[in-house]
Amino acid sequence: MSGVGKRYPGRGRGGAPVVAVDDVSIDVASGEIHAIIGYSGAGKSTLLRLINGLERATSGRILVGDDEITALPESRLRTVRGGIGMIFQQFNLFHSKRVDKNVEYPLIVAGTPAGERRRRVAELLEFVGLADKAAAYTDQLSGGQKQRVGIARALATNPGVLLADEATSALDPQTSREVLALLQRVNAEFGITIILITHEMEVVREIAHRVTVMDGGRAVEQGDVFEVFSAPASETTRRFVATALPTEPDPEHLELLRDRHHGRLITLTFRDGDVDQPAVFAALAARGVGVSIVHGGVTDVGGRSFGKLTLELTGEDLRVEHAIAAIGQQVELEVLV
Repeated sequence: MSGVGKRYPGRGRGGAPVVAVDDVSIDVASGEIHAIIGYSGAGKSTLLRLINGLERATSGRILVGDDEITALPESRLRTVRGGIGMIFQQFNLFHSKRVDKNVEYPLIVAGTPAGERRRRVAELLEFVGLADKAAAYTDQLSGGQKQRVGIARALATNPGVLLADEATSALDPQTSREVLALLQRVNAEFGITIILITHEMEVVREIAHRVTVMDGGRAVEQGDVFEVFSAPASETTRRFVATALPTEPDPEHLELLRDRHHGRLITLTFRDGDVDQPAVFAALAARGVGVSIVHGGVTDVGGRSFGKLTLELTGEDLRVEHAIAAIGQQVELEVLV
């Protein structure tokens, strides 16, 4: 998409128009998992509706494959939407239909022959781990099972693109991880491009390849997930990253650490492949400095390790100063106190 905007008319006579999406450009590569993250009101859900043509962009161009969504008439859009699957936060299942009939519904709309429909439904329920629930009604299922039905239904017509709108927000943490793992399988085994709308940076960290951060209708930051996590450029992104990664302590927590620890406090930043962590700790020990980890941690981001560790260094002042100077040559370091 390029230069996409969406304005809604203002309320009442002479009311200023409401800008929901403002000059957004995003290039999603075929076969990638791309997350669009933002707080409530950032414009991310509006952007999703523009992508599948449920709403019309006020400006700019949106292409899905070779189809320019912003230029197609409604009659053509209906056909194009058959190649775009949708997964919803609240599942949007038919409560009066059995699980297999929910999955079958898009195939009926598409005019797929009955025999092929039965084969496809059985195949998809096996894929999502619900073959034994085919005859159940959706109100008999857990939230995670309902979302698995939603994923199976979204895959029914073999879409090239899958749009997921807050697909794990209504689920508990363990079930969320299971659903995210299933989406990773969808991407890896079928090569389907997935665009995730979320307000949870943990979701981005878990499965996305690239990420766009939105704020106030604009894309304030974009890039490879590891790069965005390890070196966030905008304040909005920094706030999101802090919710999903071990980071340096905020001012309030730092005061608590100062009260409990009377040595020198430093924060080290570790990026995958950049720093030999054992060598850093060996350098501290070799200089006769005591070391305690008092905050932070290292975790996986996009298949690479990243994190921050806040350490308390104890010992003679001169030894501590020499140790800080030495390891400052090996690793990104901030002296907190």
